Amino acid sequence: MAKVKLIYLLFLAVFASSSCSQEEVDQQVLLPSNLQVSVEKTGRGAVKIDFQAIDANFYKVSYGLPNQVPERVVGNSVVYNYNAEGTYTIRVQAHSTEADFISLTKSVEITGAELEEEIPLTGFESPLTYNGYNLVWNDEFGGSSLSSDWVYDIGDGCPNLCGWGNNELEYYRQENAEVRDGYLIIKAKQENFGSRNYTSSRVKTQGKKSFTFGRIDVRAALPKGQGIWPAIWMLGDNITTVNWPACGEIDIMEMIGGNADGRDNTIHGTVHWDNNGNYAQFGGSKKKNSGIFNGEFHVFSIIWNKDKIVWLLDNVPYHEIDITPGALDEFKKPFFLLLNVAVGGNWPGSPNGTTIFPQQMVVDYVRVFQEI
Repeated sequence: MAKVKLIYLLFLAVFASSSCSQEEVDQQVLLPSNLQVSVEKTGRGAVKIDFQAIDANFYKVSYGLPNQVPERVVGNSVVYNYNAEGTYTIRVQAHSTEADFISLTKSVEITGAELEEEIPLTGFESPLTYNGYNLVWNDEFGGSSLSSDWVYDIGDGCPNLCGWGNNELEYYRQENAEVRDGYLIIKAKQENFGSRNYTSSRVKTQGKKSFTFGRIDVRAALPKGQGIWPAIWMLGDNITTVNWPACGEIDIMEMIGGNADGRDNTIHGTVHWDNNGNYAQFGGSKKKNSGIFNGEFHVFSIIWNKDKIVWLLDNVPYHEIDITPGALDEFKKPFFLLLNVAVGGNWPGSPNGTTIFPQQMVVDYVRVFQEI
């Protein structure tokens, strides 16, 4: 009887051992195999990732960003847009179950040149002459550097006007403005400099050229994206003595980028002033019928005389203000010009994961006409 019992126990041990081995075999069978991954750059920081594995039920992908958790994707392909230069390690996981998977990594290098946008070839162009006006000053941005009519704002506006008074996020540098092929190109970049996470440029004619009244045409192609804030504007010469807003501000064009509420397709023209000790502003906007302001040139203009300021887009008026009241005397004095691309701030908000850097405003020319 003892011998039979021993044989029975040995049988159970062999059976248990056999079952365990089979489970291990089954577990191996469940794992996907032969994972193949390819990565293709498609332009402006975008990459197309294709993947396939035998016995995979679904896939997860991470794109090499800090502290990123792999994301479940649909199908066997995904497109991802990088918004800053660098070398990224893409990891693809082929899953049979949530816990059972194999993985493969691929590296991709995104350069600053690959992120740059091409200069547009199309768009509206204004004439060099108008009846009743003389061209008194212009810059067509020939050569390889800015003319002596321009100076740079450098820094972030702190401590007195931190973020240039709007809580902006950029540090303005000379290096972000380039004159090339007949254009002034102002680039906003995502990079650490001067304790800021973004850089850009702001140029102005302060102390060099200022004007009272006239028609001003600026042909430019605008950037785009959440948190991007290009501006073509003017400030009163007396800002150093009376400060803002008593000096007056004329915004020929501003745009706050982003997909929300169609912001990339809307420009704004505004004036700011001091109304008997109280801040005042008055503005209007113009929305494109189709498309956005990125990708082609437009001409942003004002016609400014002693009675009114009229804003125009591609020579079509869309907004005006009567400046004859005494409270608007700021706008009957000399103003200088400014061109810049801000990043972040109270109005546009901060960039997010949809914002691609670098972004650029390309200025073809600035022309100032005055009545004969």
